[in-house]
Order: sequence, then C-alpha cells, then structure tokens
Amino acid sequence: MHLRPVKQGLYDPANEHDACGVGFVCDVKGNKTNKIVADALEVLRRLEHRGATGADPLTGDGAGILMQIPHKFLQKVSESTLPAEGEYACGIIFLPADEKEALIVREKFEKIISEEGQKFIEWRKVPVDNSVIGVGAKEAEPIVEQIFISKDSSLDNLGFERKLYVIRKRIENEIKNSELELKKQFYINSLSSKTILYKGQLTTAQLWEYYKDLNDSDMESAIALVHSRYSTNTFPSWDLAQPFRFLCHNGEINTLRGNFNWMSAREGLLKSDAFGEDIKKLFPILTEGASDSAILDNALELLVLSGRSLPHSIMMLIPGAWENHKDMDPKLIDFYKYHACMMEPWDGPAAVAFTDGRYVGAILDRNGLRPARYILTNSGQIYMGSEVGVADLDIKDVKVSGRLEPGKIFYVDTEEGKIVDDEEIKDAVSTQKDYSAWVKDNLLDLNELEKPESTEEKSNPFKLMKTFGYSREDVRLILADMAQVGTEPTYSMGNDCPHAILSHRPKLLYTYFKQLFAQVTNPAIDPIREKIVMSMRSFVGMQHNILEENPLHAKKIDVKEPILFDDDLKKIINIKEDGFKSKIVSTLFDVEDETDFLKAIDRICEETEKAVEDGYTFVILSDKGVNENKTALPALLAMGAVHHHLIRKEKRTRIGIILQTAEPKEVHHFALLFGYGADLINPYMAYETIRQMVSENLINVDEKDALKNYRKALNKGILKILSKVGISTLRSYRGAQIFEALGIHDEVIERCFAGTPSRIGGADFDIIRKETIMRHKEAFNEKVESFSGLDTGGCYQWKKDGEYHLWNPESIATLQHSTKNS
Repeated sequence: MHLRPVKQGLYDPANEHDACGVGFVCDVKGNKTNKIVADALEVLRRLEHRGATGADPLTGDGAGILMQIPHKFLQKVSESTLPAEGEYACGIIFLPADEKEALIVREKFEKIISEEGQKFIEWRKVPVDNSVIGVGAKEAEPIVEQIFISKDSSLDNLGFERKLYVIRKRIENEIKNSELELKKQFYINSLSSKTILYKGQLTTAQLWEYYKDLNDSDMESAIALVHSRYSTNTFPSWDLAQPFRFLCHNGEINTLRGNFNWMSAREGLLKSDAFGEDIKKLFPILTEGASDSAILDNALELLVLSGRSLPHSIMMLIPGAWENHKDMDPKLIDFYKYHACMMEPWDGPAAVAFTDGRYVGAILDRNGLRPARYILTNSGQIYMGSEVGVADLDIKDVKVSGRLEPGKIFYVDTEEGKIVDDEEIKDAVSTQKDYSAWVKDNLLDLNELEKPESTEEKSNPFKLMKTFGYSREDVRLILADMAQVGTEPTYSMGNDCPHAILSHRPKLLYTYFKQLFAQVTNPAIDPIREKIVMSMRSFVGMQHNILEENPLHAKKIDVKEPILFDDDLKKIINIKEDGFKSKIVSTLFDVEDETDFLKAIDRICEETEKAVEDGYTFVILSDKGVNENKTALPALLAMGAVHHHLIRKEKRTRIGIILQTAEPKEVHHFALLFGYGADLINPYMAYETIRQMVSENLINVDEKDALKNYRKALNKGILKILSKVGISTLRSYRGAQIFEALGIHDEVIERCFAGTPSRIGGADFDIIRKETIMRHKEAFNEKVESFSGLDTGGCYQWKKDGEYHLWNPESIATLQHSTKNS
C-alpha cells in the first residue's frame, strides 16, 4: 500500500504544492445538460500537458471534475426513493481498501449523521474501472462510495450545508484519531446538496474511463470545474487531486505556513450565530499536511458557510492590489483596508476557479502571474481555461473573448442568468456595510499620533555593540553603505566561510537560517517596476472574531513603515487613545545563572500571555537594560518562542508584538524577525551606531538623512526578499517562515520555530546560551571605547583575526606551491 508518506528524510508534507491546469464550463442561464459535463471533460483532456505522471505513465498526479448535483442521474441509480432536488445531499467518499475498516467507517458515519439530526438514506458503490490506471494509483486505490443524506425539514438550504459541514468535520476528526490502519485512505471528496466531486490519482484521460458514472447521458450540470494536477517535487495522492469542495487552483500559496498559523490562532476567537455551539465541532478548521490548495479551500469553506458571499470571501483571501492604487474607488480601498485589519492575504501566483453550485467564477492574484482566458458563445456557454484552445469553437459562435486581469473577478450567476461585472460585484460587496466610517472612526495613523518628549539615554554604545554581535566589518561595509546611499550593499564571489554550526566563533542566531526561494513554477516579481502590487503596510493591534463584522476590527494602528524610529516606538509605548495600551516585557536574563536562560523564555511567554488576558493591545519585547550582570535573549529566539506559544494557546491574534532590540542590523535579520511573527521592529542600536558614525564623520550625510537612508535600504531589501519568494505584501510574509534552519537542534525548532525545515540538527538551547554569554563577557571584560574595540568580523573579507575562509593566504600559497612543484 503506497500512501503519501509522513515527514521523513528530505520529504516534508508541508511542501506539497501544485502547478496545474484549471478550467470550467458553464451555461450562463443555468440550463443543466450533459453537454456541459462532456465539454468540461474535453477541456480537462486538453489540459493533459499541465498534469504529470511519474515513472509509471499510467499513474497520474491527479485529475477531477466538480459539478452540480446530477439529480436526474442519481434518481436513476439510487436503490432508494430520493427526496426532491435540494432536499438531500450526496457525498463521494474514499473508504479504506480493507472491507472491515470500511464497514467501521460507514457505521461511524451513520451514527454521526443521526446525532446531528439528519437522516441517512443509503450507501452506493460507485462503479469504477481500475484496469485503466497505473500500478502506483492502484496500490493506493481506496473504495469509492456515495452516501445519501436526507435534510431535516427545519433547515433551509444554507443551514443544511452547514450541518453537512459539521458532520464531515466530526467524522474526519473521529477517523483521524482512530486506530484504523488505513485511516489515511479515508477522505470525503464532497458532501453537499449542491455539488458533487469526482477525482482521483488519475490522468486527465482516465477520469471518465475510471468513473463510469461520467459516461452516462443523464449526468447533467450547468457548471463543471476541472483540474489537472502537477505536484511539483511532491507526492501525488488520491485525496490531493483537485478540484476541492469549492475551488481548484493553479499556482502556489507561498505564505501558507503563516496563513495556517494565523488561522489556527484565530480558532480561539471564533463564534457564529449561524453555527452556534456547532462551531467547536469544526476545529481544526485547516487540514495539517494537506496541499496549499486544499488549505485555501478549507478557509474559503469556513467563510462562505458562516454567511459571507463567495465574492466577499474571495476578496478577503486574495485581495487586489489596493495599497498604491490611486484610481481605485475610495469605498473599495476602505473595504480592503478594513479587511486587512482582519486577515492577511493568502499570497502567491494564483489562478483560482470557484463555485458553490449556483455561482461560478475565477480570479487571478494581484500580480496576474497565472494565465486564464474565457470565451462566451452566442448560445450562452462559457469556456474558461488556463490555456488557449481548450475547446473547438467556430469563430462565428464566439460572442466575447477575454482574459482575467490581476485582482479582478470573473463571475457568473446561473440563477439570474448573467455575467456579473467586476465593478458591480465589488461595489455591492464594498457597500454592504459602512466600512469607510468604521475605518475613519477606529484606525489610527502612527504618523499622526502625539510625539512624546525625547529623553536622553547615556550609556557606552560600543560595549552594547560588541554584546549584540556588531563587528567593524558590519559598521564599515553594511551600515555605512546603507546610511550613506539608502541601498543594501552588494557583494560577489560567494561565501566561503563555514556554516554557523561549524564556526569556531560565536554566531548570531540569524546565521543559522537560510532564506528559501520560490518554486521553479513561480514567475519573478520585480519589486521596483511592479511596486504598485508591493506593500510594507501593517495594521497592528488586537484581532477579533473573523466570522463577525463590526467596527472593532478596524481598531488598530496603521503603520506605513514597520521598521520604527525611536520616536515612533515611544508614541506606541505612551499611547493614550481609548482602546489601546502597551506593555513592555524585558528579554534579559542573568548571565551567572545557568538556568535563567530557559526561565527567561518561559517568563516572556507567560508575561505576554498575561498581557493578552489583561487586554493589552501591544507588547514590546525589549532588550534594553543590558549591564554587566544581565544580557538579552537572542531577539529571534525570543520572538519565535512568544509567537508560537501564543499560537498554541490560540491567542496570537489578540495582541501586536513589537521588538525593541539592539541586535538586528542587516536585511536578513529583519526578514527573519518578520518571518517569525514580529509586527514591528525598533532597531535602536543600529540607529545609535549610525549616529556615532555621523558624529565621527565616518559617513558624509547628516544624522536625519542617514537614519532615513538606513530604513529606506531595509525596506527595499525586504521587498526584494518578498519578491524573490513570490510574495507581494509584508502582511502575508509576516509569520510565513519562508526559511530553513541549518544546524539547529529539534528542541529549539519545536519550541521557537515550529514548522521550519531543519534537516541537520546542531545547536540546542545550551549552545545558544553559551554563545550569547560569550559575546557578553567579551564586551564587559574588555575596555571598548570606540569602533576599533569591536571584533574585526572577517566574514566578507579575509582578516587574520577574523572568520575562517576556505580561500585564505595559507591555502592559496599551498596551492601555488603544489602547482609549481608538481
């Protein structure tokens, strides 16, 4: 039995992504015909090149079709007398291949249906022909059956869909927690009174050969979504074939880890009048280990079934680029701004087709980096696909031919019988509540907050520089360039220094992490020429229940540049606006107490959690106050520990976390801190270092311009990193953990960086503690009164007393000697 494996070696289920073909066929007037199904299957066949197979050409990565319930066909094949259309649900279920285990699943399913007040009708074995599929697909093949459930008369149609959702989540959780050996084969393709889904680990041509139902002339629908899967560098499986229950997706959600963590943290706040007490039965909302497309579908399903319209839900998850759009309707800008306070974008290049059984539509991400074209015929059929040529149509029959545009929605209402214009959709959604008033009355602009009086803090900056890992090289080659010209310095010739875990010198924790690149299927983003879609804007504060809409969601601080100057942070610390208050949590620990390092991690987590319970809006993790006896936890360690602690407690969304830290100085440091959950960062020692350079005439700009240039360089560098991994907004990148660790022990990963790939272990908490204390003692045991007292560094250029390099005078001399004497 070959099922999708668990995490092992170099494989991690979290890396399941797709690069696929997607399309749909629909009748605008909602006329159900077999032709729509047949044409959709032909569109799917023509997307064969967008799918994939392994070494076995008959085992596909996945293909499927999502359509309306074919009532006429189901009446014919059911052994029972079905209720009227819409009064029952039909689901397609993958059951364990072992009949005994399949029987257990059926019995549990029927029991839960009864407990939820609905009536079980029957099971039907779906006729399949597995002679057409490959060996790999056959070895993992489940039993495929349909289940029929009758609607309780007290429920309306949406209420029935919600109850089916509850039933599905309950049986999924029960089987997941069972002792069944083949429980991973169990999967519910669809369970709805509106739609039905046939899919599997098949090629596009095999779908209708495998599922005999699809060849029946009574298989009729007005809507049919199809998908051909190409699982990039990941394992194909029956359950990860697309479409899913509401959508199919071509692209990548590059921010998935962050989206998953934020949604998990929101579960503690979820309440719904529509679901009532049933809301607790839905947890976890998102499916751990599923593909990015499947998890996006989970989120869309929750939003739609909680009462939002399909367009509204899609606009929350995949918003258009509004931040720099000067010509956008102000009401729509306020809609996006309000929802940006509520949820981060699910970002990455994407073309998404979606349906709830009445409406069908498609959207491109804000960049428009996935192709999608559509054709409307004179007879009222629409053909949409990720390629040209998915259908053979006479040019005389073509009424409209077009393409999807970035951030715009193509939308069809099959009951009203019309295509709804993008502007009409967005005008209706953006004016259903007075979002403009909510934003105006509640959202505070950081730049407009009262500026507190400045207070001078006298200390020896050079000792602190040394404590926090500053070197002369950092000052001369990194900070000086950034402060002088406002850009990140660029170097060549690669890096021939040892990895952090192999170095004999104490390294900052940042050096143990490497930035991941986007998948090979990601088109590049140019953050300079495409700056209209890029954004560093942040909305910081307490989040609330995303299933309710009220003015409280907008009660946040609007921060245009999340790297704060010292005065910006003081504004937040001293904020006096109603509904906002801040608390400072020290990250210092006792250097002489070997147990205080871990105690400090526990303490800052507990203090931050208590701040949440006490109603604080912001917590400032501060490493100010370092002295001979006290030093600071690594800022990245502190940030990761608190962030993941609050996620586990389902409280992370209820507070903004701001770092007041001397440690970060270069772009990579800030990218990591944002990547592991920091909302805002105040790098006070980097600023102090720049001031010192200005006072010593080491750079030829005044202090004010130097500080602005430094922040400008950081912003540009972070946008470059975002674009490199296919992400457009810092709100999406925050907490997304687009990194891998090299040389960090599992105990550190599990506590502070959960979900980060770490293929090679290494530094544990004790090693990190010792290296932190080593830097501290070197600083406080020596007289450091100027930049010359800092370590040489030697990472970018070989220095005699610096970091080891593969290419050094000794190795080059030895190579020359051996060459001359060979």
